[in-house]
Amino acid sequence: MTVTVTADMTMSLDGYIAGTGHSVANPGGHGADQIGGWIHARSSWRERAGLGGGEADRDSEIMREWFEATGSVVMGRLMYDSGVDFWGDNPPFRAPVFVLTNRPAPTLVKEGGTTFTFVADGIHSALDQAKAAADGRNVDIAGGADTVQQYLKARLVDELQLHVIPVLLGAGLRLFDNLGLGSHDLEPIRVVDTPGATHLKYRILK
Repeated sequence: MTVTVTADMTMSLDGYIAGTGHSVANPGGHGADQIGGWIHARSSWRERAGLGGGEADRDSEIMREWFEATGSVVMGRLMYDSGVDFWGDNPPFRAPVFVLTNRPAPTLVKEGGTTFTFVADGIHSALDQAKAAADGRNVDIAGGADTVQQYLKARLVDELQLHVIPVLLGAGLRLFDNLGLGSHDLEPIRVVDTPGATHLKYRILK
């Protein structure tokens, strides 16, 4: 069974996924609310996080689509370290998560079906394990930027979805740096424009 590998990222109009000063304690850096705030206000995300309320709009539908299509997740250790306390005991993934790291640790089991498995032998091993655990659904390369860049550079991503926020940060962490030589040809799949974001979905042609 073919498993689709996706990357789904929020970014500013000038290409930044985090502002200046980003760290484990402040993963979004300066301007974090401008970049990631649209997600946390959506009813689909709040439902997955065990919260109530939120906006039930087209943005929320796109977020729900991601949740329902994703069978497992790969992320970097920095994303895990900066998010684990925020996600709490019942993280919104509700799926196996494979964490790239050079600090192996026992698998961490959370409520709601989320498990964190720490992979110390590289991006291919993490992806192979994620594909085996995805139960036929997508594997999403969740971030951060360095992790997505590694998978793009290795040409292991099939689909890329960008949620472009109408703000100019001017500086920070760029998504598309460090990709090496060679172009990545993209085939547009969908464009959805809302007041809060423009959602761009592409197929990456090998």
